Amino acid sequence: MLIYLAFISLGLPDSLLGASWPVMHADMDAPLGTAGVLYMIVAAGTIVSSLASGAVLKRFGTGKAAAVSCVMTAGALLGFSQSPSLIWLVLFAIPLGLGGGSVDAGLNNYVAEHYEARHMSWLHCFWGVGATLGPMIMASYIADAGSGSWRDGYLAVAGIQFVLVVILFASLPLWDRVARSRERTSAGLAAEEAALRAEDAGAAGPTKPLRVKGVKLALVSFLFYCSVESTAGLWGSSYLVGVKGLSASTAAQWVSMYYMGITIGRLITGFVTFKVGNRALIRCGQATALAGAALLVLPLPAGFSFAGLMIVGLGLAPIYPCMLHETPVRFGKRHAPSIMGYQMAVAYTGSTLMPPLLGFLASHSTIGIFPSYLALSTAAMLLFSERLNAYLSKA
Repeated sequence: MLIYLAFISLGLPDSLLGASWPVMHADMDAPLGTAGVLYMIVAAGTIVSSLASGAVLKRFGTGKAAAVSCVMTAGALLGFSQSPSLIWLVLFAIPLGLGGGSVDAGLNNYVAEHYEARHMSWLHCFWGVGATLGPMIMASYIADAGSGSWRDGYLAVAGIQFVLVVILFASLPLWDRVARSRERTSAGLAAEEAALRAEDAGAAGPTKPLRVKGVKLALVSFLFYCSVESTAGLWGSSYLVGVKGLSASTAAQWVSMYYMGITIGRLITGFVTFKVGNRALIRCGQATALAGAALLVLPLPAGFSFAGLMIVGLGLAPIYPCMLHETPVRFGKRHAPSIMGYQMAVAYTGSTLMPPLLGFLASHSTIGIFPSYLALSTAAMLLFSERLNAYLSKA
C-alpha cells in the first residue's frame, strides 16, 4: 500500500500543467508552445534522476528515496503556485522533474522483479489515480474564471503532497523492517541465483544492452508510447479549448477522464492478466488507442472528442506495465535489469521531446494538428511493437 501511495504522489503533478495551461499561459503572457518547454525541463530532470537511481537507492533505500522525492515535488508545486513570472516556473520545473525519477525507477524495478504482472498493472493504476485527481482539482479552481485561479489549484495539490510526505516519513521504520526481513530470507533465494548463474555460464562475457536482439525495436516502442500518453495529457486541454470551443474548466475535466480511462483500464488489466498474456494485452491496447486517436481525427462534434480521449486512455492502460513486465521474458533475466533502465530512459526521452515538438509545430500552424500527431504516434508504436513480436518469434 505504501508503494501504491508513492505512485499516487508521482501521478498527481504529471497532469497539472496540461490542465492548467490554457489559463496559465494567458496569465503569464507566455506563448502557447512554452508548455512544451516546461514539460521538457521536467522530463529531463526525471531522466537525470532515473539514471542516478541505482546509486541513490543503494545508499538511502527505497523508503527514504520515496519520501525525499515527495518533498521535492511538493516544494516545486508550492513554488509554481507562487511564481510571479515564467522564469520562476522554469526554475521550479527542475526539482519537479528530479523528484520523480529515482523513486519511479526503483519501484518499477522492485515490482517487476518480485511481483506478478497484475501488481505492475495495479501499481501504474495508482499513478493514474494521482494523474486523474490532478486535473479534477485544477478544474474545480479554474471554473471560477479568475485569471490567477490556477495558482490555488497548484497550492491545493502541493498541500496533498505534503500530507503524503508526512505519511512516507512516518513509515520509514516499516521500510527498514521489511528490508531486514528480506535479508533473512535471502538464503532461500541462493539456489535460484545459482541456477541463474549456471544458465548464463555459457554466455561469452557481458553483453551490451543495445546489442541484445530486439532491444532497439523495444526502445522505439517505449518512446512512441510515452509520446502518445504525454502528448494527450499536455495538449488535450489546449486542443479542446482552441478547436472545440470548450471552457478551460470543462476541458480540464475531460482530460481528467482521459487519465480516468488509463486508471480504470489498469485496474481491469490486473485481473485480466490471470487469463491473458502480456503480449496479447499490449497488442489489444495499441489497437484500441489507435481507434480512439482515429475518432479524434474525424471532423465530429465535441462529444466525440471526449469519447476519443477516453478510448485512447483505455487503450494505453495495459501497454506500459505489460511491456515493463515482459522485459525478462523478451530478453532473459540476465539482461533484464540493464535493459529495464534503458527502456525507462528512452520512455522519458519520448516524454521530453515529443510533446514539445507538437508545441513547436502548433505555434507555426495551429493546435488543430493535435489529433493527427496523436494518431501517427500511436500507429508508429503499434508498427514497431509488431515488428518486435515478429522478430522474437523468428529468433
